[in-house]
Amino acid sequence: MNKTVKLNNGVEMPILGYGVYQIAPEECERCVLDAISVGYRSIDTAQAYYNEEGVGKAISKCGVPRDELFITTKIGVPNAGEEKAKASIDESLRKLQTEYVDLLLIHQPFGDYYGTYRAMEEAYKDGKARAIGVSNFYPDRFIDLAEFCEIKPAEHVKIKPAVNQVETHVFNQQVKAEEIMREYGTQIMSWASFAEGRNNFFTNGILTGIGQKYNKSVAQVALRFLIQRNIVVIPKSTHKERMAENFDVFSFELSEQDMNEIAKLDK
Repeated sequence: MNKTVKLNNGVEMPILGYGVYQIAPEECERCVLDAISVGYRSIDTAQAYYNEEGVGKAISKCGVPRDELFITTKIGVPNAGEEKAKASIDESLRKLQTEYVDLLLIHQPFGDYYGTYRAMEEAYKDGKARAIGVSNFYPDRFIDLAEFCEIKPAEHVKIKPAVNQVETHVFNQQVKAEEIMREYGTQIMSWASFAEGRNNFFTNGILTGIGQKYNKSVAQVALRFLIQRNIVVIPKSTHKERMAENFDVFSFELSEQDMNEIAKLDK
C-alpha cells in the first residue's frame, strides 16, 4: 500500500512513484504499463526525456481511471520564458493524452525561469496543472524563486512551489536544503535515489548489513530511508521484477539506529 504526502495546496501525492528518465521512447509505454500493473500510480516524466508520448499511450491504455494516477512532467530549458513555456505545456498535455498534469515542474534554473513560472501559474489557474514546482533548484535559486512568488503584482496568482525535485540519496542527503524547503512549505522529491550506482552503492557495507537484517535489498533499504524522512522517491527500472521489488518498501521499518547509521553516509 503506497502512502501519500500532502502538498502545500492540499493535493495528495504518492510518496513512491515511477521515473522514466533515460527510458527509450520505444520502451517507455511497456515500462509504464508494467509499473502501473505492479501498483505504481505516480509517473514522473519530462519534456527533455522525449518519452511523454509513451507515457501518454500507457496511461490511456492501462485501464486505471485518470483521477487515480498522478502524472508529473517538467518544462525543459529550451522552452524557458512565458510564451514558449505556455505553448510547451499544451504540447506536453497533447503528448500525454490528458487534460491536466498533477504536477508541473521547471526542470532546471536556467533561462527566463520567472517567465516559465508565470506560465505555470497560469496553467494552474486554468486547471491544466494541479500543483506546480521546480526541479534542481539549489537553495539560493530556490529561495529567490519562492520569494519572487511572494512579491508579484496583486492581479497575478501567487503560488509557492509545491515541490522541489533534487538529487537526493544516502550519499547526498540534502538535509540543509530540505530545511529551507520546509520553511516555504515545499515538498522535497528525490531523483537518483540509488546514487546512479556510484560509490559502489549496491555493495555498500552499511546498506547491505541493514538489508540482511530485514531480508531486503540495498535498493529497498535506500528507498525506505528516504521514505521515512518523508522524501518523495521515483526509482526507475525497466525490469518488472525490479519495479515490484522497489515498490515493496512498506512492509518493514528501519529502526532509529538504522536511520542514524545511514545518516552517516552523507558526503
